[in-house]
Amino acid sequence: MVVRPIQISGRTIAKSFWGKSWCDHLESFSDYANRLPRGRTYTRNGSVCHLEVQEGLVKAHVSGTELYTVEIKVDGLAGTTWEQVKKDCGGQIGSMLELLKGRLSEQVMEVVCNRSDGLFPKPKEIHLDCSCPDWATMCKHVAAVLYGVGHRLDSEPELLFLLRGVKPEELIASELSFGADDGNDVLPDEELSELFGIELEFDVEKLADSSSEEGSFCLGADVATLRKQLGLSRAEFARRLGYSAASVRKWELLPDRKLSDKARAALEKLVGRSTKA
Repeated sequence: MVVRPIQISGRTIAKSFWGKSWCDHLESFSDYANRLPRGRTYTRNGSVCHLEVQEGLVKAHVSGTELYTVEIKVDGLAGTTWEQVKKDCGGQIGSMLELLKGRLSEQVMEVVCNRSDGLFPKPKEIHLDCSCPDWATMCKHVAAVLYGVGHRLDSEPELLFLLRGVKPEELIASELSFGADDGNDVLPDEELSELFGIELEFDVEKLADSSSEEGSFCLGADVATLRKQLGLSRAEFARRLGYSAASVRKWELLPDRKLSDKARAALEKLVGRSTKA
């Protein structure tokens, strides 16, 4: 077993959207709000010696008078709830990067953080167990682990989806109708740039000058690169092209897919307008 302790620098337990939202959600319930503070000090001082998240289960070891074992079982997200979340978020989350970094619109945030029908579990869906002799259902060791989950979500937000038994990519692809061979989840150029520090240059004026040449716009990869150079959101880029945002998203996800003549013509026309602006 690889030991994975919770190590916090400073007093702030969670800093990211997902980590803070997890803690805020638990604290929003009166029973939890009254009991959770018992564990904050334990979390901050490194008493959570090991914490791992599996589907439907959090397993941890917490140092107290002895080394205690904590298990927190979490019910899977109900299928009907997940379908509604996907429906309410459809078309509003641009990429996996945006989702996991918490770059979400206020409307999407309200959906995923909804106390009753969001992604986070309700108290009745959380089942607590600790090997310590404390009679309380939520002892300070359990509370420390719950805060530890929030801290872990800072660096691994995908664990929330694993814990609830759902796939985050379904929030991205729910509005698209890819064929069976369209499953390559490739990040668009601007996201690769952000993740790896790669500068991807695209000379708009040069393309405008050569737009009549065969193959000036050939592949889906050109779409993401051009959109980045023009500084347009996917929705605005799609509007100017006369296509749907879903179509643009599909092109960007399939960088090696050849574009239709119609799509190429629309891109070349957009470049021509941009250089004249």
